Amino acid sequence: MSEKPSFFSELKRRNVIRMMGLYLVGAWLVVQVAGTVLPMFGAPEWLPRTIVVLLAIGFVPAVIFSWVFELTPQGLKREDDVAPEQSITPQTGRRMDRTIIVVLVLALGYLAFDKFVLTPRREAALVSSAVPNESKSVINAKSIAILPFENLSRDPDNAFFTDGVQDQILTDLSQIADLKVISRTSVMQYKSGVARNLREIGRQLGVAHVVEGSVQRAANKVRVIAQRRASVGANLRSRSGRCLRHPKRDRQGDCRSAAGEALA
Repeated sequence: MSEKPSFFSELKRRNVIRMMGLYLVGAWLVVQVAGTVLPMFGAPEWLPRTIVVLLAIGFVPAVIFSWVFELTPQGLKREDDVAPEQSITPQTGRRMDRTIIVVLVLALGYLAFDKFVLTPRREAALVSSAVPNESKSVINAKSIAILPFENLSRDPDNAFFTDGVQDQILTDLSQIADLKVISRTSVMQYKSGVARNLREIGRQLGVAHVVEGSVQRAANKVRVIAQRRASVGANLRSRSGRCLRHPKRDRQGDCRSAAGEALA
């Protein structure tokens, strides 16, 4: 009388263990691909979770199915109805082994693709989307920075006069209650003569508008040009104003109007 095979031996003979391995590897690959592809098509957040739950629920029925049924040349039959000499479980097992290897190769390929291609793209997309959002949430629309004006006069002593124009504009603007004006100390690092990226300066200072200008003094005439540029948005929008003052006329009125035109 032949000895009854053990339960573990019967699991191997009926390819149940192979079926479990194939199901787990295949389910993992499906979950990973679904988690990457579905968001690209705007799928709802609950859909990937639903796929995971369905695959987990289907594991037990798949194991039971592989235990009860056997694949034969005539199709699926109950294990008890197949004679031992007619069983092709060894051939089925070898085919399942090849299938498992193929699925494992696909899984490893997906892991490499996700690590070296998809992950860097996702991180870059997060960074590029976070910067504008951060700027929009922090920058106040009613905020401005007056950069140091450029001295276009040949006489270096006129630099004091140029600084005075900037100070006067800062003083006038600081009297507006709901306007955020950056202090002179904070903008001195952007002294004229240094290459300026107004959009970047606006982000660094946290302002929506940046004013830059120039002062030129020659003989009895002073030319002041002020230009306001919006530091946020797709393009750098600008407004400008200018004045030409004679020492015998009003010393400040005309040039204040030039600044006012730029800031309007």
